[in-house]
Amino acid sequence: MSLNLAQRQRLTGAGLSAPPVVYLLIFFLAPSLLLLLYSFWTAGDFTVTPVFTMESYARALRADAFYQATWTGFKNGFWTALVCVVTAFPVAYYIVYRAKTNFIFYAVLLSWFSSYLVRVYAWRTILGTNGVINSTLMNLGVIDEPLRFLLFSPLATTITLIHIMFPFALLLLVSALRDIKRDYLDAARDLGATSVQMLTRVILPMSHKGLVGAFMFTFILSAGDYITPQLLGGGEGVTSGLLIANQFRSAGNWPLGAAMAFLLLCVFALSYVLFVGFLRMCRVSPGRRYHAEL
Repeated sequence: MSLNLAQRQRLTGAGLSAPPVVYLLIFFLAPSLLLLLYSFWTAGDFTVTPVFTMESYARALRADAFYQATWTGFKNGFWTALVCVVTAFPVAYYIVYRAKTNFIFYAVLLSWFSSYLVRVYAWRTILGTNGVINSTLMNLGVIDEPLRFLLFSPLATTITLIHIMFPFALLLLVSALRDIKRDYLDAARDLGATSVQMLTRVILPMSHKGLVGAFMFTFILSAGDYITPQLLGGGEGVTSGLLIANQFRSAGNWPLGAAMAFLLLCVFALSYVLFVGFLRMCRVSPGRRYHAEL
């Protein structure tokens, strides 16, 4: 029996989507469900017993260190995401609507060719007591001794995370702005819209999904990061990501680490809901695609 056009299109779509769906099921959903199962089991001395208990969640919620570490990671993620989105948006606008080449775009993405740890240690060298900033200020006579607050501080962690996450935010915002046709901007300009009105009533609402993606992507990666805070944050650099990693590496308490991970997931989900609600309150998130093809 021959298939009509709609049936062939559905079969083609199912065939094209099957590989990524299978990949997500095997390498994302299955490990996540297994980790969730572990969070309800009983932990021993580097062993896990399949006995149901809520002790791991209760222990995590009773630990003041977990709240403090989560708050530290939340601050790192928030400031990193905020600065990345605010600074990347005008750059993305220039690349999409003003620049004649993609040189700036490729120059920013070129930072991905360097290792994550190389960039972290580069900032550790720049912000150190004998680093470029302190050495320059001392040679100019601006300061008499090195500024020790630059390194091993939340400031150093945030600066480094901004440098690492900026290309991600730029890539998502460029993709969102390229989806907005110039015809919409020309129409708004012909109708007498000012630059501010064109930004707030046309560009931001039509690119709000890119804004949400850029903010949440950089926020989650930065808030969950534990390498950069560990190397640059000093005594205040302990985040929930580091606590979770230590439960799996050092303590061998996989159920407690899994419980902390899923509690952190709940925090990220709540942050997403609050951020989307904030955009809707500011009328930046219209709830539908104005630029859909008619």
